[in-house]
Amino acid sequence: MIRILVDADACPVKEEIYKVAFRHAVPVTIVSNSPIRIPAHELLERVVVSDGFDAADDWIAERAEAGAVCITADILLADRCLKAGAVVIAPNGKPFTTSSIGAAVATRAIMADLRAGAVGEAIGGPAPFSKADRSRFLSALDETLVRLKRGR
Repeated sequence: MIRILVDADACPVKEEIYKVAFRHAVPVTIVSNSPIRIPAHELLERVVVSDGFDAADDWIAERAEAGAVCITADILLADRCLKAGAVVIAPNGKPFTTSSIGAAVATRAIMADLRAGAVGEAIGGPAPFSKADRSRFLSALDETLVRLKRGR
């Protein structure tokens, strides 16, 4: 079954997910550590997990499988979902793939080391979320759902 799993606590594209999911009649599970308001709709389910470290990630990773589309910016969660056979898309519309995830994990580790060693120095984070990111995400999610439906 095709479905969308959302790492929702910091997800900036929830409204876009709903829009595409409703058009394709695909169920969506919004997973968060605290209650998030979602529209009342038969295709939407909200799951609130404990506030334990990686509780939302663990819940999503346990349910990631072929046919699932996981929406997350978390590189380590993306890696777990890909290994389970799911499709993974970042909120900026860039897909995580089995070909790209190794480099993403390595870059994440390097940046963590740099931040840990940068006492008193500012190390920049990701670029601000833009309209182009939102548009790219809409296209990527739509194309992914179309591709998954054709493959079934």
